[in-house]
Amino acid sequence: MKLVRLVLALALSLSFVGAVFCQEPPQEDQGAPPSKDEDTGDVRKRLAELERKLRILERQKEVEREVSAGKPKDASTVSAGKDGFIMKSADGAYQIKIRGVLHSDGRFWGGDETRPATDTFVVRRARPIIEGTVGKFFDFRIVPDFGEGKTVLQDANIDWRFAPWIRLRAGKFKTPFGLERLQAVSETAFVERALPTNLVPNRDVGLQLYGDVLEGVFSYALGVFNGVVDGGSADADTNDGKDAAARVFLQPFRRTSVLLLQNLGIGVAATGGHTIGAVGATGLPSYKTPGQQTFFSYLTTTIADGRRRRLSPQVSWYLRRFGVLAEYVESRQEVANGTNREDLKNTAWQVTATLALTDDQPTYKGIAPKRPFDPAGHAWGAFEIVARAGELKVDDKAFPVFADALSVPSEARERGVGFNWYLSRNVKLMLDYIETRFRDGDATGDREDEKVLLNRLQIAF
Repeated sequence: MKLVRLVLALALSLSFVGAVFCQEPPQEDQGAPPSKDEDTGDVRKRLAELERKLRILERQKEVEREVSAGKPKDASTVSAGKDGFIMKSADGAYQIKIRGVLHSDGRFWGGDETRPATDTFVVRRARPIIEGTVGKFFDFRIVPDFGEGKTVLQDANIDWRFAPWIRLRAGKFKTPFGLERLQAVSETAFVERALPTNLVPNRDVGLQLYGDVLEGVFSYALGVFNGVVDGGSADADTNDGKDAAARVFLQPFRRTSVLLLQNLGIGVAATGGHTIGAVGATGLPSYKTPGQQTFFSYLTTTIADGRRRRLSPQVSWYLRRFGVLAEYVESRQEVANGTNREDLKNTAWQVTATLALTDDQPTYKGIAPKRPFDPAGHAWGAFEIVARAGELKVDDKAFPVFADALSVPSEARERGVGFNWYLSRNVKLMLDYIETRFRDGDATGDREDEKVLLNRLQIAF
């Protein structure tokens, strides 16, 4: 037994020594190598995690695309610039624009011994302008005026835009007639408009079809209105008679390469209607000088009594630094004074020339300076000199039955020069000297000449 135990002990000892010396050296990673099943499970977990992250990224991209696609439908914009303060939807179907016009004028007379006029500063115009679009196809415009201490609704109209070449306008707005009258009040070359504007209807209430064809090569306007006196505006009619108005204006070379004639415009306008006045509401006009002094009116017993017609050929032309605007106006009105009746024809014309002294181009809409006023940048805006001649003649048949030549002139002739400084597209400084001479109008002969110096500082946006 002892021998057997000795043999077994020796065998166990040899086995222990062999196990110690024959085993592989230990690895750095003391953990046991993973089994095949463990490897497969780990890979699946990692793939699942990657798939989850990929789905999250894809969803994020989808959300970003949805937000981008939704912006044009929901987002609106607010902006401010030379054209006013504008709020509108991203698709432009709804918008509102707030603009304004402010004219601060001075009027100073010379040689006014027999007819003294008061030198004065005046706020000629103070107009907030509200314009907008509703439902993409419908525009509106509201313009009150608080100038000269009065409150007047100048414009209140709605436009229905079918296409650029056909639009419908309803409400109160300028009658489509006079070339200078249709020019925006802040874009005229002189502080006050010329004598022919006395014969031109101003703002009236009515309905008008108008449009531009071939990007303005041909423009037209056809309308029916309550009817107003020469130079007048009204908010309602005083009789059943209505006036029709029509105007066409061509710029035949607008889309050609003929530089000399590209900005040549030729047009003609006409109105026709019927009006009956009464004592106290004669339905007849009075006429003003460039200094805004009334120089002609009919006898208080003279009234409108029948047809009223107007006609006006007109032309404008601008080339580089030079521009010219000219028009002729003829206004006919049947009048009555007691048993006396007559068809009177009053006429007027004017020519206005402009010349830019800087490298800028005059247009029908004034000058947009290439270098607006900025002393730090040595930019001073645009400078322009202007000259004007015009005349208004009352029908000789008006005297002495319908008007008194001893108190009102039968003719006025104006000559004027001016200087304009465009500090920017929105700010302008103006200085004019205008002399108006008259025929008749005084018991001793001709009425005293009007010599007036006009100035204006304006902001329009």
